[in-house]
Amino acid sequence: MKKLFLMMALFVATLTAHAADYAYLTFETTDGAKISVPAESLNITISGTTLTAGSQSFTLSNLNKMYFSNSNETTEIGDELRLQNDEIADIYDLNGRKVSKDQLPKGAYLVKNENGTYKIVVK
Repeated sequence: MKKLFLMMALFVATLTAHAADYAYLTFETTDGAKISVPAESLNITISGTTLTAGSQSFTLSNLNKMYFSNSNETTEIGDELRLQNDEIADIYDLNGRKVSKDQLPKGAYLVKNENGTYKIVVK
């Protein structure tokens, strides 16, 4: 436990040093979802098995990676699909059928927009 705490403290110190160069800190979960939070004045705390960054909370065991970015890469949060600036995107189920953003049942989808293609999971 002490080893984990020391590693996270070192990581937070490193984050502070590099955060000024980037607009967002993006978290990728084990199911492929990406959630970006603004890096400016970002507070990160760890309580038990939960990491909180700004207004977002993550279970440590569900985090795959996190990295800095200059673009908001949010692809999934809870039941609501959020794309940066309500940009236009095509959404497909895993069978390749185009689906409506308004009525997405739980499951995995592919979102294609001008910036690329992303996998999302609606919980």
